[in-house]
Parts: sequence; C-alpha cells; structure tokens
Amino acid sequence: MSEMTLSTLANLADIIGAGSIITGLVFGWFQIRQFREQQRNAVAINLMQTFYSEDLAQAIALLQPLPDGIGLEDMRAEGIEYQKAAITVTTSFETMGLLVFRRIAPMSLVLDLAGGIVITMNRKLRVWQNEMRDVQQQPSWGEWFEWLGDQSEKSKNLPAPAYIQHRDWEL
Repeated sequence: MSEMTLSTLANLADIIGAGSIITGLVFGWFQIRQFREQQRNAVAINLMQTFYSEDLAQAIALLQPLPDGIGLEDMRAEGIEYQKAAITVTTSFETMGLLVFRRIAPMSLVLDLAGGIVITMNRKLRVWQNEMRDVQQQPSWGEWFEWLGDQSEKSKNLPAPAYIQHRDWEL
C-alpha cells in the first residue's frame, strides 16, 4: 500500500469535517423538531387544564342560560357571582386568544377543545364587554377573548362537528 501524502490526508480531513457538520445539522434539526413537539404538547396540556378548572366550569354553567348580548346593567342585576363568572370566562379565553395569536397554541387545538364554548360565551358577553371597556376607559379590555371568539366563529362552522365528522373512527 502506498504512503499517504499530506494532500490526501488534508482531503480526507475535509471529507470527515464536512460529514461531521452535516451530521451535526441533521441532529440539530431533529432536536429542534423534538423540542417544538414537546412545547406543543406542554401548551396542549396547559390548555386542557384550563378547561378542567372548576372556576371556569362554574362560570360557564352560570352564564350559559343568560341571553346573548347581555349588557352591563343586566349583568349587575344578576348579582356579583355573575359578574365574577363573566370576568373568569373573559380572562380565561383572553389568555387562550393571545396564545393562539402568538402561534404558541394552534388554533385547531383551541377549536377542538373549546371552539363552541368560545363562540357561545363571546356572543353572550360581547355587549357586556363593550360596555365594560367604556366604563373602564380601557379599549383593550378582553380584546383577545373577542378576537378568539370572532376567529372561532369564522373557523368552527367550516367542517362538521367532531361527533359527526369522526363518527366512523376506529382504534
């Protein structure tokens, strides 16, 4: 076998170096994908925990029978527990709206978890929210809840509900 020249060794080192860089890039790409998947899963878990909150469930149950578009005075007439419920619903969905807008939580996940509830609560509380903004002199109050409700309204009515769309689903 012939002796390796310095030039051959340099070429071999270049090939090994290029291979190491490519391997590192591929490994890094897989790591980033895995990190993003873990991040999405963590967001999904946090969103699901929000929906299992007893406070939110009680607030929704309390507000459900109210008429759509209830105003501030009518809400006050219902009592403090109704006002607290409206604030609980607004702030819970406010957070979700911002997470969706910032693309931290996928809209499809929020729609699957609570699209119908968001639409219903937004419809019920819209007038109350607008009047609260005026009284509080805070035009951004509940802005992401309203945004999420409007986006949900646009998106949710496109496909059939899950119980129809996936009725033939099997394990």
